[in-house]
Amino acid sequence: MNQGYSTKVMEHFASPHNVGEIENADGVGKVGNPVCGDIMNMYIKVENNVITDVKFKTFGCGAAIATSSMATDLIKGKTIEEALKLTNDAVAEALGGLPKVKMHCSVLAEQAVRGAIDDYLRKTTGKGLDLKSDEDLHEHAISED
Repeated sequence: MNQGYSTKVMEHFASPHNVGEIENADGVGKVGNPVCGDIMNMYIKVENNVITDVKFKTFGCGAAIATSSMATDLIKGKTIEEALKLTNDAVAEALGGLPKVKMHCSVLAEQAVRGAIDDYLRKTTGKGLDLKSDEDLHEHAISED
């Protein structure tokens, strides 16, 4: 699988962190890319505005698994506001870079985090993020219906 992948990507693919599902999660983000077939589900637990636990289930390529794993590491222990600042570039950079054709995986990881936070905010405040400005998230969101 090592076609231009960093050691960090290989480590997170071989031994991903925070894999699983959180029962009664405070927020769940589900995104997918119909072109490549990757699907990410991100689950967060929040206490006093801090993400105390985060888990993911990803069906996809090695880069999708590695970016999901790294994204969970980057937001665990952060406030909602800090987690919302996570960008796909920050995920890719933390992994030591991604091949250009796999950058969409880091975008999915960012969208899954934003989706989980949006879900959490809707449940707790009745008002979610203004995701209308983020057309990509709507385009790739997976409907529960």
